[in-house]
Amino acid sequence: MNRPETPSHLITIPDVQSSRDERRLAIDRVGIKGLRYPLSFADGDDVHATIATCGVYVELPEERKGTHMSRLVALLEERAMPGAAPLSLAGLRGFVDELLARLGAPGGRIEIEFPFFVRKIAPVSGVASLLDYDVRLTAEFAQGEYASTIGVSAPVTSLCPCSKEISDYGAHNQRSLVTIVVKPRKPVRIAELLRIAEDEASCELYGILKRADEKYVTERAYDNPRFVEDLVRGVASRLSSDERFAAFTVEAENFESIHNHSAYARIARGW
Repeated sequence: MNRPETPSHLITIPDVQSSRDERRLAIDRVGIKGLRYPLSFADGDDVHATIATCGVYVELPEERKGTHMSRLVALLEERAMPGAAPLSLAGLRGFVDELLARLGAPGGRIEIEFPFFVRKIAPVSGVASLLDYDVRLTAEFAQGEYASTIGVSAPVTSLCPCSKEISDYGAHNQRSLVTIVVKPRKPVRIAELLRIAEDEASCELYGILKRADEKYVTERAYDNPRFVEDLVRGVASRLSSDERFAAFTVEAENFESIHNHSAYARIARGW
């Protein structure tokens, strides 16, 4: 007589990851990297649906052989389910705490990168269009302390002061990329950081421009010439005077229109 098969949910499966490792080497960071997932992100009252590229890692004690990778994916899956609360800067600490609790880890790190779209209004015609920016968030608990960073990259226009000064007419300009990374003490919106970057440029960018708008942005850039040095100093000056930031890094890259190389500058403080 054949014995009935044991239901699959009653079969004991070895948990190899939780077995002991004898090499006595703790791992600083182990987990998943480059996982793309649909997430909602709340920047203040504005909720943005986006596709994020995520890295989720934990510290692994020396005696443990491995971590449970599927639990890391499950954390993101729960935030992508319909009805789930959107991720936010304020919610990153809770995300890390849940990561540590679920994996039984002494430390962990989350990295989230995603495109961030802003609907902008053309300066003269009033035509609305979307412009995309890059955002990178990190949150980490290590050695008993929690820290997070916010990074944004904003494309802008810069016009060369030297070219304007020496030319009988016109001046060369180019698209530039301003990247800001801050370590916040207090809440800050992503939109605020983007506005700081754009305010310190020769002119900001728009998705759609009519002829009257094109005239406006061309003349505005001409009236506000900026070296790459001016870009980073202008942004850094504003961040330095804002008590919400414990540390910051500002980078600017000008994709030169009259050279086959970029101009670059960087200021970092407080790290």
